[in-house]
Amino acid sequence: MTEPSAAVLDAPSATAAGPRTLPRLPASGAVRALGLFAAARLTGMLAVAVMAWLSGRLPLGLLGRSWDSRWYLHIAAHGYGARTLHFRPGIVYSDLAFFPLYPGLIHALHAVLPFSAGACALLLAWTATLAAALGIYRIGEHLHGRGVATLLVVLWGLLPHSVVLSMAYTEPVLTALAAWSLYAVLKGHWMWAGSLAALAGLSRPNGFAVAAAVLVTAVCEIVRRRGRVPHRLWTGALLAPAGWAGYVLWVGIRKGDPLGGYFTVQRGWGSTFDLGVGAARFTRKMLLHGDRFVFSMALVIVAVAVLLFALLLLDRAPLPLLVYSGVLLLVALGGSGFFESKPRFLLPAFPLLLPLACALARTARARPVHALLVVGVLAGLSVSYGTYLIVYARMPL
Repeated sequence: MTEPSAAVLDAPSATAAGPRTLPRLPASGAVRALGLFAAARLTGMLAVAVMAWLSGRLPLGLLGRSWDSRWYLHIAAHGYGARTLHFRPGIVYSDLAFFPLYPGLIHALHAVLPFSAGACALLLAWTATLAAALGIYRIGEHLHGRGVATLLVVLWGLLPHSVVLSMAYTEPVLTALAAWSLYAVLKGHWMWAGSLAALAGLSRPNGFAVAAAVLVTAVCEIVRRRGRVPHRLWTGALLAPAGWAGYVLWVGIRKGDPLGGYFTVQRGWGSTFDLGVGAARFTRKMLLHGDRFVFSMALVIVAVAVLLFALLLLDRAPLPLLVYSGVLLLVALGGSGFFESKPRFLLPAFPLLLPLACALARTARARPVHALLVVGVLAGLSVSYGTYLIVYARMPL
């Protein structure tokens, strides 16, 4: 199998030869990046723990059994169909809205380890977070070298909503699978890319963004080579959407509407894709009449994400990264309902941070004190806002 061309993938360090396996074990640069990332996240967890204790609450309870975490744990313990909440006409919260990979992993781990289900959920999330950080580092190193890769990982760990990476949520699992699938695409390992994309599609509703990245890149490669591509590319491309499509179809069959059943479940949660009409109405209400601080922050974060995507386009980032980030951004912008959760939905969109990481790397070479100050300010904001979200905001993440 030959390596995809740089014209399609814009991968400057791609080589034509090499083993068809995922990458080497962490080297010193990756270890340093993971160490900095872990320090950032542990600082955030320590802040949450201190403020939780001061407010008379249990830190692990906040991290492991808040909001969506309860749904995952209930599915892990009782399966699907055991929990449905009716709020008002047209608003029905069904556990079928949650994809099966994470609760399935919780159930399996709980069966073999002498820990509570909540502890197993946190263990899985923390492990996935580190795997995601390593995958993000490998992508940054592949494209821009170790310095940018390290900063990319650190910036991801200091996002305003990075506290979610310490919780029993599915964003760490999706990001880990997405990062390694995208890395496999950049290296031309199509079977790995498709298999990991299929798993990503089983983790979250927006997990199909990974499959979209694999499929679009594969189609471009097929067109460029006029169909003369190895079978691994075809197989990987076909595998990529299997997870997401399989679960959506399963829910549809269970609801008696194979193609529309899952989307009916989502509408019951008040979540639909309306090209941003609902989000625009909510934004107008918030701006004209005022609303909670969390909503205002969500609006700012989404606006910054749009700007970062524009910068990613101007930097001519590799096609799979553009497609993946673009689909995640489109889902966040175009979806209605749960406006306060939009920054969390964008947490897996780590490629958006590449322009910032490159700019910060240039600053660090010219003015290291300035770069250190920027990172310090971001760390302070991340820790403070994350603690506020978990301990004080008292609203869904």
